[in-house]
Amino acid sequence: MPDEDLIELKFRLYDGLDIGPFRYSPTSTIAMVKERIVAEWPKDKKVVPKAANDIKLINAGKILENNKTVGQCRVPFGDLPSGVITMHVVVQPTKAKAKTEKKNVESMVDPA
Repeated sequence: MPDEDLIELKFRLYDGLDIGPFRYSPTSTIAMVKERIVAEWPKDKKVVPKAANDIKLINAGKILENNKTVGQCRVPFGDLPSGVITMHVVVQPTKAKAKTEKKNVESMVDPA
């Protein structure tokens, strides 16, 4: 695949540090991108994702779905020259999700 077809992405972490940039084929899935982020994650961070499902990727205010491709998630910028696209990374470990959901369910239950 020619280099000009690749999409260059970098990932902004919660503390402002960036991972990347890396180049991806437009047919790469978001799940594949997340796997790379987990592999490249700095080990000295307080919060470290253990798996790709612990990560949410946000681009242009939207949470990206694992089954979508990089090409499908790319926001068109009109006539702007292509450059590095910055995506935000949020870590939410699976355990934390389960606790949050449990609290939400408990708060909806009437104690009477």
